[in-house]
Amino acid sequence: MAKPNGGFGPKKAYLVLYNTLSAIAWATILGRVLVVALWRGTFFVPLVVDNFARITQTFAVMEILHALTGVVPAPFFTTALQVASRLFLVWAVCFPFPQLNTSAWYSSMLFAWSLTEVIRYSYFALRQFDCVPGWLHWLRYSAFSILYPIGISSELAMTLRTIAGPASQLAAWYPWALFAVVLSYIPGSVILYGHMLKQRKKYLGASSNKKAQ
Repeated sequence: MAKPNGGFGPKKAYLVLYNTLSAIAWATILGRVLVVALWRGTFFVPLVVDNFARITQTFAVMEILHALTGVVPAPFFTTALQVASRLFLVWAVCFPFPQLNTSAWYSSMLFAWSLTEVIRYSYFALRQFDCVPGWLHWLRYSAFSILYPIGISSELAMTLRTIAGPASQLAAWYPWALFAVVLSYIPGSVILYGHMLKQRKKYLGASSNKKAQ
């Protein structure tokens, strides 16, 4: 767990505000996806939810700036890689082809993204007050083992559906560009998943060692 951060200065106030608002935004997306899938019994996510998810994810470029400027101690490369892959999905796949929102893969992608982010942003907001409950600390560094495979499988399925379907209608080169991105998932997914495994070992291992002392 993080050590106490000292007084409540401008940096901490900003991080509390940023993480709290981000957690609320992703919780809204998660709730809408679950309502559509469980209550209405359909995988069609309304375009208003798609637009809101796109705007919310686009604001995640702040994560890259945070890592670059040292606002948070996050590695720049892995942060940029993860944000870029999601921006690719929301702007290069979902935005030009909104008809793909009827796919179960789109719903599962938003479900994995939003649940991951609700956990992550809630964790970082509470960490500013050094009051992260144990169960949330565990989820922060464990939930990815299930949610990441769901998310990346959904992303690949969405992209492949685009290549096989409407991509060529946009431009002759577009399917090839999408296919190049698909190939980049091979090393990219290994890097990101390996990073998260290291994070889990570092933070959950540290907690376990403290309890044992």
